[in-house]
Amino acid sequence: MAHSFSTLLVHAIFSTKDRTPLLTPGLRQRLFPYMGGIIRELKGAALLINGIEDHVHVLTSLPATLALSDLMKELKGISSGWVNDTMGLPQPFGWQTGYAAFSVSQSLAETVRSYIARQEEHHRRRTFQEEYLLFLQRHHIEYDPRFVFEGTFIA
Repeated sequence: MAHSFSTLLVHAIFSTKDRTPLLTPGLRQRLFPYMGGIIRELKGAALLINGIEDHVHVLTSLPATLALSDLMKELKGISSGWVNDTMGLPQPFGWQTGYAAFSVSQSLAETVRSYIARQEEHHRRRTFQEEYLLFLQRHHIEYDPRFVFEGTFIA
């Protein structure tokens, strides 16, 4: 075969350090497009980025040449640096070290996009912790509850 073809859609979820509610509407309005630019620079496409005060959901397509771990390292590291350098928050901003990421079939991309778009509505009924554990369970990911919400972060 002369060419390689791929469609790699990923739904990633990650929180602020200690799930501190620092993602105000004003910050989200500036941060999420900036994060989309980071993904574009890495040759991916941010299909939708949304979240609430303590966490973010990202639906993205990855190029075949980029590992998910590299995307997450760059996305979280660069974006937290940008927030700290430009936004003048009263305390340092950082992301939790870990993340959850799930493959998304093209046939379910619109369903995931709709879910991400309605984050404020979802979180009137369910906390971030409840949502995160539910995603892990639905995707049959084994985890030790003692370590899911550790306090380490990327600054």
